[in-house]
Amino acid sequence: MSTGSIQPRPSRNERREAAREKARLLREEQRRKDRRKKFLIQGGVIVVVLAIAALIGTMIFNSVRPEGPGPQNMASDGILLVGGESGIEPVSTRAIPANGEPTPSEPDDSGTVANIVVYVDYLCPYCGQFEQTNSESMRTMVEQGAATLEVHPIAILTNKSAGTQYSLRAANAAACVADRSPEAFFDFNALMFENQPEELSAGLSNDEIKALAAEAGASSSVDECIDETRFKSWVEDATNRALTQPIPNSELESVKGTPTVLVNGKQYVGSLEDPAEFRAFVLQAAGQSYSESNGTPTPTPTPTPAG
Repeated sequence: MSTGSIQPRPSRNERREAAREKARLLREEQRRKDRRKKFLIQGGVIVVVLAIAALIGTMIFNSVRPEGPGPQNMASDGILLVGGESGIEPVSTRAIPANGEPTPSEPDDSGTVANIVVYVDYLCPYCGQFEQTNSESMRTMVEQGAATLEVHPIAILTNKSAGTQYSLRAANAAACVADRSPEAFFDFNALMFENQPEELSAGLSNDEIKALAAEAGASSSVDECIDETRFKSWVEDATNRALTQPIPNSELESVKGTPTVLVNGKQYVGSLEDPAEFRAFVLQAAGQSYSESNGTPTPTPTPTPAG
């Protein structure tokens, strides 16, 4: 009866070689696994690095993105408001081109109009005092054609709002209103000071600023402009110009603080909380301009003796 072939038992050397071969194969398999693992790890690191690089690149681009044009109707770095048939109307101007320079407004030199120019920071408490004290007087004077008003929003307190850059955002919002809904600017400016946050606070949110713009009558087209801080570069440039360059139509070498208020080129340095004192200054400045335009000397007020 056949029992089949009987395989000889491997010798010790053969068993040793077989074990070595098996170990070699296991090492090769482990090396392949290690290479795959290393490749996957390297690939993952590369993906993460690329993602971080893209994020950093985006942040850098947003911080140093090419400057765009400034807002329309602010060719002088401010918006000029005059009296018209429908009340206060903006003077339309083209936007300052990217990397361009402003064009100073031409003051009314008839001698019968007060040319009021104000430089304001929407976080500045002294600006708030001046605006809330004199806003309605200026509205009346402009509506009646007795004055023009040029508002220059600047941002010198950007680092005074708990990291939210409120001054810059607020000035940008004013630029957005001037650009898209200039007829609403006077009311928007007044509302921003009526609702002025305290210095060192976080300030108003973009949504709160947009709500004030809507209350002033601005169109919803300003919302996107406010959210993306479209005129950030212009605000920074306009602020720098105000702080370092001579103020047009005046003898001031630069803005030293806010509010800076000029009437026919003369700086108002009186009370920020006395509307009668500011009205008197406006009348005196306008009267002096009228006298100068007619070639007659301006009478010097006689001082009142102390009682």
